[in-house]
Amino acid sequence: MNKLKITEIQILPVKPNNGLIAFSSCVINNQFYIGNVAIYTSFSSESGFRLVYPTKTLPTGKQIHCFHPIDQETGAMIKNAIIDKYLGLMSKVEWTNERRACNLKL
Repeated sequence: MNKLKITEIQILPVKPNNGLIAFSSCVINNQFYIGNVAIYTSFSSESGFRLVYPTKTLPTGKQIHCFHPIDQETGAMIKNAIIDKYLGLMSKVEWTNERRACNLKL
């Protein structure tokens, strides 16, 4: 398999809710944009995180995948790149105890 080039990773942290901690987007091989990928905490994952790809709910209630990796190797490459970016961003955040606010250290 050709190595994926994963660039333009953007992370949008959200107020934690049922394990959801952020949304992400990225560009694959300078040709394909993927967005609205949710980042969740996960106790069963080695990294402590899992990605959830967007789905569309049809009027019948059936859910269909908008996009997702076809194999584990591709999924791991995308996940590692996104989680590395998330952890890098979080390392720049300074948490304060006042109303659980945070400040971005630049």
